[in-house]
Amino acid sequence: MKAIQAKYYVLTAVLLVVMLLGLFFARSYVKSYLRHDYAPADEPVIAVFNKIMQPNAIAMAHYKVVWKNAATWSDKSGLDSAIANNDILITIETWPTSKFDTDNVLVEVLKGAFNGKISQLAALINKSDHQVYVRYDPDMEVPASEFPWQFQSPDTYNRSFNYFAQKVKQQAPKVKIVWGPSGYPGDTEYWPGNKWVDVASITLGSKSEKTTDAYPKAKSIPEMLRAKLHRLRFIDKPVLIIGSDTLSKTNFKMQWLVNEAAYMAKYSDVVYSPANYADTAKTKPSRDYLRLGAFDLNKRLIGQKSINVEHIFTDFGEVQRGDFEKKFREIINRHHEAIVTMEPWRDTSGKADNNLSQNIVNGRYDEVIKKLFGIIATTQQTVYLRWMHEMEIPIHRYAWQSQDPVAYIKAYRYFMQFEGGPAKNVKKVWGPAGDRGSIDFWPGDDVVDFISIAIYGLPDKNITDPKKQEPFSRIFNRKYFRMRFSDKPIFITEFGVKGPESYQDGWLANAAKTIKANPHVFGICYFNLYDNPKAWGNIKAPDWSITPRSMNKFSGLLK
Repeated sequence: MKAIQAKYYVLTAVLLVVMLLGLFFARSYVKSYLRHDYAPADEPVIAVFNKIMQPNAIAMAHYKVVWKNAATWSDKSGLDSAIANNDILITIETWPTSKFDTDNVLVEVLKGAFNGKISQLAALINKSDHQVYVRYDPDMEVPASEFPWQFQSPDTYNRSFNYFAQKVKQQAPKVKIVWGPSGYPGDTEYWPGNKWVDVASITLGSKSEKTTDAYPKAKSIPEMLRAKLHRLRFIDKPVLIIGSDTLSKTNFKMQWLVNEAAYMAKYSDVVYSPANYADTAKTKPSRDYLRLGAFDLNKRLIGQKSINVEHIFTDFGEVQRGDFEKKFREIINRHHEAIVTMEPWRDTSGKADNNLSQNIVNGRYDEVIKKLFGIIATTQQTVYLRWMHEMEIPIHRYAWQSQDPVAYIKAYRYFMQFEGGPAKNVKKVWGPAGDRGSIDFWPGDDVVDFISIAIYGLPDKNITDPKKQEPFSRIFNRKYFRMRFSDKPIFITEFGVKGPESYQDGWLANAAKTIKANPHVFGICYFNLYDNPKAWGNIKAPDWSITPRSMNKFSGLLK
């Protein structure tokens, strides 16, 4: 019994010591957290890149400031010293404070939760004789959960950014405000406009990007650098090049930036032309009338009086064999306009082309392009020619997907300008799906008459429940926002919804309301068929078909 009691006392003593040590370290941690709102960042500022000047190395300290409550800073002496002695980049991270009844920190910023801290920051900046750069809530576009401001709407982020930037600039006019995407696909959705931004930045190997596989990772630093700088081609600002915990000034080669400057100069006529620069949005024209059409292989809808456009998909092989001309003539004979989606593959050689974009430019397909142009020029009816569509989706369904944007742009322009371009009755259609990063493939104003986007209710192909489909309006608003750097009208050349007829009718009613409210939509074309089973793997491909009765209801709502 005494032995058991002795063991009990020893165990109790050990537990007490552990508890006391835990309290001591917890107290030290809390004290440290309260005292240190800032720390040197592990992402060094490496260089500055300017599109019209040679890139330069840069000497700049980088501090990270974390705001997790609305109280004033308890200790900022170290940051005060750093600002006084160096040019410095300060990255501000805002985290929820629970001051307001919201779980969105961007909304907290807009409600003034951090106004006191912003004033303190401005006071620090005003003490310095050096240049201070302030970067607000970076990596916002990366689909990751590293920070609380990720996975938020671009509109909310942009309003929050401008609120913060304006507050800082009003109190510290000398500050340089940095807009700091990582440089991931979709970054320009979060472009807040020129008014409060002085400098942009990209991060090479950010922590956020390392946590997601939404898009393929670059195979090398030069490849990553080229892709990230390309995505900022609409932004007329110098770009800070920021490293990571694995990339510093010692293993970064300035020659990489010199090479990128030369690359942009090579394609400065269109791809990197200053004509691309935009503030926030370009005004699109309003429609003269609404074109209503269908892709309808089973001919269930095309006989309706409201239908004036038909959509056909074709490829090189169909043009070569004569199959395309037969289908095209049927549409023309019905006195309908035609959407021709030309998919540049499957020619009669039967050989896959692993270098498609370059071979288009090299002239390998000139004869079939000439034949296509000749066929669609034999009518006075309007033909909407859509070429190399849905190029931005990071899959390999088509040979032109997941390719270098500049190679795509060159191939698109070659086609649309081939021997002077298609006939006058032909409208040139640039056709992204409207997904993330689509504007990276923008080929230039002179080769686009309409922008085409696709809208299908299922947000993910792993979802089979029709009731989990997104409303048309939500998808449209998201995709239309991505097209804001262009002034071209919209043609929704594909859209569809699956499910019971009553559900489809409700979804289409929402679509009609959205179309009527957006006069920059010049046309809309329903995809009245099941999807390609090969694209859906083991899941049954969705059937987007609607009844003639549903189309009648929909067209009636559009009047």
